[in-house]
Amino acid sequence: MQKTVLITGSSSGIGKATVKYFQERGWNVAATMRQPDKEQELRALPNVKLYTLDVTNNESIDNALQQVTTDFGRIDVLVNNAGYAAIGIFEAADRDIIQRQFNTNVFGLMAMSKAILPIFRKNKGGTIVNVASVGGRLCFPLYSLYHATKWAVDGFSESLQYELKPFNIKVRIIEPGLIKTDFYSRSQQVLAMNEEPEYEQLLSKGEKTISNFTQMGSNPETVAKCIYKAAISTSGKLRYPIAGGARLFLLMRWITPDRLFRTFVQKVYFGRKA
Repeated sequence: MQKTVLITGSSSGIGKATVKYFQERGWNVAATMRQPDKEQELRALPNVKLYTLDVTNNESIDNALQQVTTDFGRIDVLVNNAGYAAIGIFEAADRDIIQRQFNTNVFGLMAMSKAILPIFRKNKGGTIVNVASVGGRLCFPLYSLYHATKWAVDGFSESLQYELKPFNIKVRIIEPGLIKTDFYSRSQQVLAMNEEPEYEQLLSKGEKTISNFTQMGSNPETVAKCIYKAAISTSGKLRYPIAGGARLFLLMRWITPDRLFRTFVQKVYFGRKA
């Protein structure tokens, strides 16, 4: 039987690459996004259907799931990919910005997971693939809100997998490092306090460092390949760090004493000691 995957945030970057990767391997793909009318490339692919879905809107989630199950008959894998980063000075983040960051990256992911569970239990199995980040297990400057959401996703996913194992429902955590994609322009909201010279200097140095690191990042296709591997795996593996930068950062974090690692990060980003 041909399997079906539902992917959130499919309009660009990792999401779009993942749609193509599954489609090329013979899957039915439900590519969801907030404005599918603007997407033409994916629409032309065989076995790919586009759906309107806003992960922050429960009615939108329910409607999309109903349409997908009607069109394809079943859903075997959910890829929770939708997300963005509020980067910059935490003091500059008002309550609406903080709420929006968590609504999309955490509460939206939870809402999708909750909505899919009755379908998976009825099917007597399924897989939830949560695209988290290496930033869900270690932290860098200027990403305090983003890190908070990804640490939440990591903890949520690890705990949830215990509950779902008896129902043959698997949970996977994808941990990309830096990615060569438009995420850093399209999916970032920069928070700045230009009236504070010290903050302005920190933000300027930090953004330059991030830009330099991004050039060494993985391609979206590499992440898509890892997502597919996690989706079809029959093992009990939970976390899938992306080869290269993510694994290196994680290794450094866990073998380096805490104070030394923080001093290293401070110096790399801002040129001074912690």
